[in-house]
Amino acid sequence: MIYAIGDIHGHLDKLKLAHEAIEADRARVAGAAQRAPVVHIGDLVDRGPDARGVIEYLMEGIAAGRDWLVVRGNHDQMFVNFVRTGVGTVEGRKTPHWLSDVMGGSETMQSYGVKRRFTERQGSFQRRARVAVPEAHLAFIEGMPLWYKAEGMIFVHAGIRPGFPLEAQDDADLLWIRDEFLWHHGPHEAVVVHGHTPVDEPTHYRNRVNLDSGAGWGNPLVPVVFEDGECFTLTGGIRAPILSL
Repeated sequence: MIYAIGDIHGHLDKLKLAHEAIEADRARVAGAAQRAPVVHIGDLVDRGPDARGVIEYLMEGIAAGRDWLVVRGNHDQMFVNFVRTGVGTVEGRKTPHWLSDVMGGSETMQSYGVKRRFTERQGSFQRRARVAVPEAHLAFIEGMPLWYKAEGMIFVHAGIRPGFPLEAQDDADLLWIRDEFLWHHGPHEAVVVHGHTPVDEPTHYRNRVNLDSGAGWGNPLVPVVFEDGECFTLTGGIRAPILSL
């Protein structure tokens, strides 16, 4: 049995509600549920109001012995890249700047008390960001794995490139891939559990399960549980089966 939570995007309140739903399920089911880990699919930061709080909450839970695992997302990587180097774009990808409205990096920096001044140059803003963001937060993100494999499933933020073994996957694909992965209908080496591409609700596509329920765009963060080859959403501790399409 494994619990999983999709893209959080700076919403600490939604993350806590998701964990409450998981704990309610543990209490109801007992047994194996007490030992089941919780896997977070990445994108802790951006768009929402409390990226700092999300990171601290997860760090504190893990330090306290919670069996939580966090897989790195593309927004997490862009956050670290900007604070470390000032680079807010991704080489080779037509991606908006991390500080743009669509990416939501400005909201992340505001959670650390750093708001860009109207006439401020990016270099000056990055230097203030580097002072404001604790090294422990950056190290926490840098220490996240890009994937986690267990119980016949691969947990990864964006997806995998079809036809390549997991160990041979390109890091950029694990963080960013979309079309080549989303439109592939054949089997993978294991069922892929991912986020990155928002859907209305957690959805099972036979060869993959998408957990990004759009929390970064105002929707609820819906936790799920995998048990004995079946998948269920959790709302208030009540299981609802996710039927494969």
